Amino acid sequence: MGRAAEILVPARLGAGFRWLIASSWSTNLGDGIATAAGPLLLASLTHDPFLISLAAMLRWAPPLVFGLYAGVLADRHDRRRVVIAANLARVAVLAVLTVTLATGTISVAGALVALGLLATAEVFADNTVTTLTPMLVHRDDLALANSRLQTGLLTLDQLIGPSIGAALFAAGVGWPFAAELVLVTAGVLLISKVVLPPHGRSTGRSRGDVRRDIAEGFRWVRHNPAVRTLVLTIMIFNVTFGAAWSVLVLYATQRLALGAIGFGALTTVMALGGLVGTGVYGPLTRRVSLGNVMRAGLVLETLTHLALALTTSAPVALVIFFVFGAHAFIWHTTSITIRQRAVPAHLQGRVTSVNTIGLYGGLVVGSAIGGTLATHYGVTAPFWFAFAGSAVFVLLLWRETSRIAHTDDTVGAEPS
Repeated sequence: MGRAAEILVPARLGAGFRWLIASSWSTNLGDGIATAAGPLLLASLTHDPFLISLAAMLRWAPPLVFGLYAGVLADRHDRRRVVIAANLARVAVLAVLTVTLATGTISVAGALVALGLLATAEVFADNTVTTLTPMLVHRDDLALANSRLQTGLLTLDQLIGPSIGAALFAAGVGWPFAAELVLVTAGVLLISKVVLPPHGRSTGRSRGDVRRDIAEGFRWVRHNPAVRTLVLTIMIFNVTFGAAWSVLVLYATQRLALGAIGFGALTTVMALGGLVGTGVYGPLTRRVSLGNVMRAGLVLETLTHLALALTTSAPVALVIFFVFGAHAFIWHTTSITIRQRAVPAHLQGRVTSVNTIGLYGGLVVGSAIGGTLATHYGVTAPFWFAFAGSAVFVLLLWRETSRIAHTDDTVGAEPS
């Protein structure tokens, strides 16, 4: 058992990181269970497409509405306490939801409010958790630490959790939320074991200072070439990604002639590809600079959109999704590592929140574009848009991405 732990989470990453990853994996499993149980709950309460789609909006909106403020809190206060408080809020909501389900008093409005509150609390928890790793792990081990955290996200949140959530829901509507309640509570207990170095500052200021703190985060990103390029890249590529993936269910059923099970297989195959990405990530980043890893990823994502626009073969598409899953893991882990290495500790929360706004803002804009294109020009139109937009962006920012390769030379430096 000790040998397995050493392979998964080497001792050099520290006891604090081991407590952190145990907490992260516990809450990831709970999130994965909720991924399946939430939509199933709404579908059991109403067949109104608008109300069901509203649940999806409540999932996407909180990062855009509360992301920046979550970043301010992470930089102002004890970060461990912020994570604990956010997850305790989730525990309280889950407890109420479980009771209402057990007593049969749940309503559509009540379910929507609960799901919205859970997503909001998750924004504060996830944003702050991202800032903990560079406080606990030596900068040379950040790539390894982040890959281990992302492995938990892939296996527990995306692969195992949804299946467990669906099975528990079939056994009884309240069971998946009771299970999530237990797992999030465990996550709170585990994160409470983490000891962080001194950080944060006094917040005895006016509310107007929140705006100044947010502006400072944006200003730092604007003046730091590597992180500015990262945020811009994530935002633009999520516009193209969001356009294509917003009609994925239609693409799967109409273009590839896949049924519901086949559509679910696309997500599973991507997650499996991500697991392969976890295996090659260490050797890859030891041989190739992080900047070149990201350049290659941008090219691969551009070609993914082109390949999906061209193919009508389900087996070919599954191979493409598998490769894309590996790329997505490598890209996301590298992006986090570069940001953590470059950003000063006292700005980690706010810069992470700026990145979050770019990420979700791009997805929202892309989804609107994808839906419009598919309505007027067919289900492959968003993929052609994604290919063309990504290709243009790669060409325009190819030289800028070289700055990312030199992030390590200016770690923690304040931009001039």
